Amino acid sequence: MPTSRLPGFYKKSLDERLEHLQSIELLDDATAKALLNPVPISLLDEFSENVIGRFSLPLGLATNFTIDEEDIFVPMATEESSVIAAASHGAKAARGHGGFTTTGAKPQMIAQVHLIDVDAYQAQAQIEAISDELLDLLHDPDGSMEKRGGGPHTLRTRVHHLSNEEECLTVHIIANVQDAMGANYVNSLAEQLAPHLAEITGGRPILRILSNLATHRTVVAKATFDAETLGGAQIAHDIVTANHIANADPHRAATHNKGILNGITAVVLSTGNDTRAVEAAAHAYAARKGQYRALTEYHVTPEGDLQGRLEVPIPVGTVGGATRSHPQAKAALGILGVKTAQRLSQVAAAVGLAQNVAALRALVAEGIQEVHMALHAVNLAREAGIPSERVEEIADAMVDMGTVSASAARRLASQKGIDIEAD
Repeated sequence: MPTSRLPGFYKKSLDERLEHLQSIELLDDATAKALLNPVPISLLDEFSENVIGRFSLPLGLATNFTIDEEDIFVPMATEESSVIAAASHGAKAARGHGGFTTTGAKPQMIAQVHLIDVDAYQAQAQIEAISDELLDLLHDPDGSMEKRGGGPHTLRTRVHHLSNEEECLTVHIIANVQDAMGANYVNSLAEQLAPHLAEITGGRPILRILSNLATHRTVVAKATFDAETLGGAQIAHDIVTANHIANADPHRAATHNKGILNGITAVVLSTGNDTRAVEAAAHAYAARKGQYRALTEYHVTPEGDLQGRLEVPIPVGTVGGATRSHPQAKAALGILGVKTAQRLSQVAAAVGLAQNVAALRALVAEGIQEVHMALHAVNLAREAGIPSERVEEIADAMVDMGTVSASAARRLASQKGIDIEAD
């Protein structure tokens, strides 16, 4: 694998970027074409209902990532300015200290059956007494999941007391889903088991579906970030304090974790995975101790550098769904070079940690708005109809005068005698 360190990559034209990636054999001709060509509308019509067109997002490439001693180029699909640049900068700060190390992400999902109109504790005892027999009802040696080494392996129960004074017995089926995200598979397990539970307990299965709190798919990503690259010792200390604030203040924690998900979601989306499932898992996990908190931890090392740790569930797959049928998702997986769902989730976690560090560095230093608006100015200049060869000039001028808007871009264009392109 070639080095993911690509100085000046952002300065190249689109054609030059693709040519460079082909020259280092990260892309072949077919993959490059897949990235540029629109997805056939006939295929999109199969993905959703009432399709009337396409909705496109930029697909960029985050650089500088070393993850578990492997250089990785990371495709990210996002419309938000600064996200890919920030992730690349965070990765650069970690690169000199070996990059990111990751652990975890077992390929296991939970299916739930909720029983009501039942003596919950009696039903719990009945189910637990025959849990092995119930699992045997679900095992299907001829099924594709079990042929790949997956399948259900554990049954657990829990009694809940509802606010309407009813009791509810929750039955968890824990299954190894291999390299699938696994939602459809575990939903089918819940549907299969529910009638048997009803017959045994006399209860009524009211819900039969997966849990998106995918605690078995939790990933830990760690890295040491060079203090000087971040801006100095004070910046490193202030990032630690900012994380403490996020742990104390749920309002701040929501924004803090959104920054992490800026990175994770962009990777998940680029590979055709379910962003809503990943975000639901992350936010629920952040509140697992009774208060919504930061998903990260930071401290300053004896050498003065910043050490970070992110712990978050990331339920993704590399088989099934859009991951293999969407041509650009297939291209993104090819660029990543990942083969397993576990590895994809580990890469996504590393990107989330890099993104968070870069965002916190900007917040505690010059402020996020200065960084964000510098990049946003380019988008607004384009929106105003500034010719592409003058966009950067107008964007820089807007930032210098402290007013970033489409109308400001048009005023500057008029002052400089630049003809605005018609829509």
